[in-house]
Amino acid sequence: MRSVNDVEAYLAKMNRQFDAVDDQPGTFLVHTSSNMPPMALRVDPPLVVMRVHVADAKKEAADDAKLFERLLTINAKSLVHTSFGLEDGKVVLTSALELENLDYNELQATIDEIDMTLAQHIPQLAELSKA
Repeated sequence: MRSVNDVEAYLAKMNRQFDAVDDQPGTFLVHTSSNMPPMALRVDPPLVVMRVHVADAKKEAADDAKLFERLLTINAKSLVHTSFGLEDGKVVLTSALELENLDYNELQATIDEIDMTLAQHIPQLAELSKA
């Protein structure tokens, strides 16, 4: 069975900069590129959950129809390990992996997909969230 120590070792092996969140054991802020938001990674057995706050949704959902359509299109066409969703009025990119049999390659593929998705889609999503 894997543990928070294994996840931390995997992040170090990937040469990822990360910081433990002091008041939340098993939670890390994993830094992506300098101009992208950090990823929150939480080891919460039986899962490892990753989440990135991408944008704020407007109070009126109808105002965000183009943004939501784009998010669903990206989910369907481009994403394997992750997906966009809404949480408390925020657009988030999320993923959850099983901790019990988590391996290095699986975690790396998921984090790489998050990095690639942020790099490819954040500028356009930011514009849609402002519109």
